[in-house]
Parts: sequence; C-alpha cells; structure tokens
Amino acid sequence: MGKYLVLWEIDQSRVPVDARERGAGWGALMEMVKQDIKAGLTKDFGVFVGEINGYAVWEGTEVEVGSGLVKYSPFVSFKVYPISSVSQVGEIIKSLTG
Repeated sequence: MGKYLVLWEIDQSRVPVDARERGAGWGALMEMVKQDIKAGLTKDFGVFVGEINGYAVWEGTEVEVGSGLVKYSPFVSFKVYPISSVSQVGEIIKSLTG
C-alpha cells in the first residue's frame, strides 16, 4: 500500500457565480472528503487559504487511489505524487553504500 501527495484544483469554469449555489457545491465536495477520511483513504486534507486548490494525503493501492479520485471528475483536477517514507529513503541511501 502506498502513500500519495494529491494536489487538487477546482475547475474554475464550473464554479457557480451565485454564492448559495457555490456554497452548496463546496458543501457536497466536503461531504465526499469527509467520507474519504472516514474510510481511511484520505489521511490529511487542506485548502490553500484564498484559493480554490489544496492538498490531500491519500493511502492505498494505485487502484484504490485512482478509483477514489475519479469520482471528483469533472469538477476537480489532480496531480498525484507517490511519497517515500523515512525508512524507504533510508533503504535507498543504504543501497548506495552496499
């Protein structure tokens, strides 16, 4: 099971002009995020202040992460980066010295 840094961004063209509609959309997205946290897929989540993007840390297989993120389409786009732990980096460094 891997850990992934997920940088996400809301599609600006899909953001309603009406504040109530915008609030309802954000509320629905946040409920989905809360479900992912409860399910254990999302380990951390945040929004960059004053922006419509942010980050999350997901944990799972590639299929679990991919399946979890695809449900946010087409409203959110993602850049996903695998994360190495301290012990994994230690093993990589150890491989250099034999």
